[in-house]
This record gives sequence, C-alpha cells and structure tokens, in this order.
Amino acid sequence: MNRNAIVSLRANHDDPTGFFAAGGLIVLFLSMGLLLALLFDLGFSGASRIDFEFLTSFPSRRAEDAGILSAWVGTTLVMIVTAILSVPLGVMAGIYLEEYAPKNWVTTLIDINISNLAGVPSIIYGLLALGLFVYMFDMGSTVLVAGMVLALLILPVVIVSTREAVRSIPQITKEGAYGIGADKWQTVAHYILPAARPGILTGAIVGLSRAVGETAPVITIGALTYIAFLPNSPLQSEFPFLNFDWLNSAFTVMPIQMFNWLSRPQTDFHINAAATGLVLIIMTLLMNLIAIVIRYRLRRQNVA
Repeated sequence: MNRNAIVSLRANHDDPTGFFAAGGLIVLFLSMGLLLALLFDLGFSGASRIDFEFLTSFPSRRAEDAGILSAWVGTTLVMIVTAILSVPLGVMAGIYLEEYAPKNWVTTLIDINISNLAGVPSIIYGLLALGLFVYMFDMGSTVLVAGMVLALLILPVVIVSTREAVRSIPQITKEGAYGIGADKWQTVAHYILPAARPGILTGAIVGLSRAVGETAPVITIGALTYIAFLPNSPLQSEFPFLNFDWLNSAFTVMPIQMFNWLSRPQTDFHINAAATGLVLIIMTLLMNLIAIVIRYRLRRQNVA
C-alpha cells in the first residue's frame, strides 16, 4: 500500500462526518417513530369521536354531548391575530437588521438578544403579557391579548428565519441589481425579498405551528377553560363589512380544552381530549402543507 492510500485511510478514519450522519439518521428515525406512535395512539383513542356534531357543539358537562366548536374557533381567531402581528413585523425587522442596520456593537447586542429570546420559555411571555397587557393596560383576557402574547413568542423565530433567508441570496443578485441602476430599496423589494420568500414563509409557518399548540401563555393571561358561546363574527353584512368586536371577546383554545378534559376522571372525557389533540395535529399539518405548496410555487416562479 502506497503512502497516498495510507494518508487517505487515516483521513477517512479521522473524518467525523459519517458518525454525525449516522447520529442524525438515528435521531430522525426516533423522532419520527415517536410522532407516528403519538398519532396512532390519538387516532386509536379519538378518531371515532370526531364527527360533525363534535366539531359544531359547545363543551358540555356530559362527555357524549361535548364538542370543540368554541375551542377551534377561538384557536383560529387567535392565530389570525398572531399571524397579522408577527409576520409583517418580523419580516420587516429581519430585513432591516440584515440589509440596513449598521454593523456595530448595538446591532450585535440586538442579535444576541433575539437569539436568546427564541429560547425563552413560553410561560415567561405569559407573565409578561399578564403584567403588561392585562394589569397595566387593562386590556383584559381577550383574543387580541392572546394574539399579542403569541406574536411576541414567535417573533424571534420569524426574525431569525427572515435574516437567514435574506442572507442565503447570492451576492451576485444584489450586485446585478445595483449594476442596472436599482437603489437600495428597489434591490430589496424587487430582487432580494421575492427570492427569499420561500425561506421567510417556512420560518413563519414554523413559528405559527409552535404558537398553535402553546398553552402556558394563554392560561397565564386568564383564558377560559369552559366557554359556551362564540365571539362576534369578523364579517358583517353592512359597510364596512368588517367587525372588530371579536378582538375584545373572551376565548378558549384547543390545548386548554384538552387540559380541561384530561383533568377529569371520566374516561369519555379523555377520549374527547384525544380527539381534540388529533384535530389540533391535523390543523398543524394542514398549515405546514399549505406552506410547502406555496413555497414550491414561489420557487418555480423564481426559477422561471
């Protein structure tokens, strides 16, 4: 065996790439196995309970009559507020920090804090919202406050994903835009942002998928565990055809409804909780599916 072959064998032996790849595959299979086991358990326990009556009925003290109408409507409204508040603000902040902000100790400090905020436990955001929005500003335990606290929770995720998406755009794209006479704003609006949209959308959906299952922040601000009415409809028949009274309405969400039913000793309520969890997972998977479809179409448009 010649000298080059010996050096090659030693390099392959010292290269940890294969070890990390094997470890990554093991973690992937374990996590997917746990997810499939959870889905199978929820489906086995609660799939038979999901029907039209279950989806269109209010909670009840009798398990056979209980439904999740107020829970899934409340979840939907809270997520609408969360998306409206967090996505535009997070995208604008990410673009500013990546393209416009000067590189100095202030922006470095901001970067460190954003990264740290992404790992702060959700209960801390709930305590912040309780002290600031509920007590100091006297906004009450409403859909708006719930959307605001969840928006704060996922805002660092949206900012970081936006910056990474913008950073992944090749430098030649920016130089080409400047070369044809575009200014800074035109380059960002017409070249960088369209090319970064798939990555930005992925980060936004990841953040919203986290928010939809959060329980601690909304419990902390005083969300109801039992509610037998719906907020006012966001749409109305008279001009301006939009109604914002629902923002100040009391609410509940599906994770809280699950918690309420799991705390009861009756087995039938546990079946209802399993069915609610299955519906929540389906909603999350649909959000991710929509994001995948939109991202695929955007990438095809960018290639074209």
